[in-house]
Amino acid sequence: MTPLVTARRLTLDLGEWRTSGPAYRALADRVRILLMDGRLASGSRLPAERELSLALQVSRTTVAAAYAKLRDDGYLLSIRGSGSTLALPGGARGSQPLETGLPLDFTKATAPAYPGLAAAYLQAAEELPRYLGHDGFDMTGLPELREAIAGHYEARGLRTAPDQIMVTIGAQHGLSLLTQTLYSAGERILVEQPTYPHALDTFAAAGARMLALPVSAESGWDVAAAQLQIRRSVPSMAYLMPDFHNPTGLSLDVDGRARLSAAAQREGTVLVADETTAWLDIDRGTLPPLASFSSQVVTLGSLGKLAWGGLRIGWIRGPRELLARVLRNRPALDLGTPIFEQLVAIKLMADLPALTASRRRGLREGRDTLVELLATHIPQWDVHVPDGGMSLWINTGSVSTSALALAARAEGLAIVPGPRFGMDGAFERFLRIPFAYSAEQLSQGVQILAEASTKVGSSPLRMPLQAVI
Repeated sequence: MTPLVTARRLTLDLGEWRTSGPAYRALADRVRILLMDGRLASGSRLPAERELSLALQVSRTTVAAAYAKLRDDGYLLSIRGSGSTLALPGGARGSQPLETGLPLDFTKATAPAYPGLAAAYLQAAEELPRYLGHDGFDMTGLPELREAIAGHYEARGLRTAPDQIMVTIGAQHGLSLLTQTLYSAGERILVEQPTYPHALDTFAAAGARMLALPVSAESGWDVAAAQLQIRRSVPSMAYLMPDFHNPTGLSLDVDGRARLSAAAQREGTVLVADETTAWLDIDRGTLPPLASFSSQVVTLGSLGKLAWGGLRIGWIRGPRELLARVLRNRPALDLGTPIFEQLVAIKLMADLPALTASRRRGLREGRDTLVELLATHIPQWDVHVPDGGMSLWINTGSVSTSALALAARAEGLAIVPGPRFGMDGAFERFLRIPFAYSAEQLSQGVQILAEASTKVGSSPLRMPLQAVI
């Protein structure tokens, strides 16, 4: 059955879609952005023109013209009696965003492969024959790798045994396993606002009702609001990135870690701490891991940000009883983590000091370069300078980043508009720009953004952005 996007859901996803240009064109452009970045799935059926016009409080003529524009551009198929169905040009299907195919792609907060990665692969290849007697279906992780990961937590002051670790196919896979295990229909999940987009995708796919935990560059986490949400709604789980949060780059302070952990412990809410960015320290220094404050905290880790995105190795650190439940559920999603990649990960864990030092140098250079470029070319933007992570979270003032994304795409630059990181269309005036690129790429990208922002211009807000949270 073709999935239907209701008028209410589309209205929420559209957020503040109006610009200074024709309303029909602005509406068509926003639907196209939602389709391209994966918030709307190709193959989904849009609401009827009359239904959407009532929800948006615009004329039916405006909606009809927007649909016609989408059809003319190849993003909408209309069949009499079947409604209007979203489509990606070229016949591509699915809910994932397309590869941009553009000269500059700033849509991914990722870095080039660690220089020592090729050597780690070669060493792993030499050792692989010793493991070929293994059946290859490894549902928990090689003992050597689990020991290495447990040792990493021990070095951070968190007592961890190897059987408290499950190796996964990346942290996103680990989050899917945890959501499948911890969440039941009708329950709530507390999520930072803004947050990692694919976490929102995971929870939406599970049908979860998401509660917002506001995070801002000015004041950090609204811990008091989170405590109130936990006490009143008792969510089954809460998803946090306490170290170099994506997209803001902020870190939750020690007091906030203690208060959130205590609130979750009281109500039985499981805190899922995503530490995929925890190694990306530039200037901050060490903070105690969130799991050191409560046994109710489960940790996600990964080598993807540190070593290379193509190395799909992550892990879950948690109580043995919880991991046993995850293990029972896991065969429904996959049949184990590849052995060869685990051997590579073992080599990298042994090289961790050199790996983190190398990444830190590159991130500092990229961050400082990008901050200087923005101050030179777009000084009116409010740039928060993080002490770690891989990106800047920028307040553009009055520039619609969805409109900016379309204008930049026309000039060869792919960016992700702010609403992709939030719920219900929030953060239209915010933009994440990763800085783990070469100085030349960053310079080209900022110049395109400067030119595109002048073309997009400014438009007044209909309501304060934070009112949506």
